[in-house]
Amino acid sequence: MIMNNALHTRADGPQTRILLIKLRHHGDMLLTTPVINALHQTWPQAQIDVLLYEETRDMLAAHPFIHRIYGIDRKWRKLGTRQHLCKEWQLLKTLRQQKYSLVVNLADQWRSAIVTRFTGAPARIGFDFNKRRGWFWSRSHTQLAPVIGHKTMHTVEQNLSILAPLNVPPVNNVTMSYQPDDWLAVQQKLKVKNVEGAFIVVQPTSRWFFKCWDERKMAETISTLQKDGHTIVLTSGPDKNEKAMIETIRALCPPERVYSLAGELSLRQLAALIDHASLFIGVDSVPMHMAAALQTPCIALFGPSKLTFWSPWQVKGEVIWAGDYGPLPDPDQIDTKTSERYLDAIPVDAVVASARKQL
Repeated sequence: MIMNNALHTRADGPQTRILLIKLRHHGDMLLTTPVINALHQTWPQAQIDVLLYEETRDMLAAHPFIHRIYGIDRKWRKLGTRQHLCKEWQLLKTLRQQKYSLVVNLADQWRSAIVTRFTGAPARIGFDFNKRRGWFWSRSHTQLAPVIGHKTMHTVEQNLSILAPLNVPPVNNVTMSYQPDDWLAVQQKLKVKNVEGAFIVVQPTSRWFFKCWDERKMAETISTLQKDGHTIVLTSGPDKNEKAMIETIRALCPPERVYSLAGELSLRQLAALIDHASLFIGVDSVPMHMAAALQTPCIALFGPSKLTFWSPWQVKGEVIWAGDYGPLPDPDQIDTKTSERYLDAIPVDAVVASARKQL
């Protein structure tokens, strides 16, 4: 393939630069890391940059193979039209100045196509999305990777399929990275709360509460593990509703050996905590994907999400799916603001038994 050969002839030195574009949520960013790892394996001297939404930066900030991260800050919209456009234009100019050899556009937004084209890179790969068939999308890329089969592929496999036009061998491992300082900060927080020895991390929350399990069932599970002699560390995001859920669960548990770091950790600190845990129990959320990537023994509670796309990749543990215990709605038909708890069909005994097996 001409593009592949041309890139390989230029990819032997540190001057070779690659830009990967993905504009999605935190979990999506973590699942792009196999593409980054594969590009590094093929071109170890190349500098790999990433363009993402600024709020997701922490997911990739400590990745060892990333040279630089550029962020699109969605708060730019609040600056007014003139300043917003100035920020966007400055970003475009900065990216063009990098003189990329290759752009890998994993995103599906028109904005990503504009950025891809404006870089002027000689090789620009995107996906041949059905919804993006047309002159502009096609001309923004020098080659489009087919999406045939994506409906039956995990998100990791979908991402990796973009490398087919480059003949780059896939690397399947998802990488969640953090710095030594992140673990030191977590250790200090644990010390303040008098947490000693081994511990289980439990993340009962998601930003979408329909993905959560009943608080009483979670508390009953935690209480059983406490009676078994285990220490529990509860975590959540900083959202007040998530923190309130944690407090509800804590109030239903015996006070011994249950601690909360809800809303107190950065994403990288949370990764460090999970990496040092003896077990992770959580719902379909970013921390679940972190636990799978870190190979921490994991129990993932799943409801009406698309398991094919979003189950924890190469998880060391067990996925407990509510659909095995009762009917679930079509994931595409769910009102994300619903008060329904679709995971409630999962019995406590199943989770406790799985935890005891993992421990």
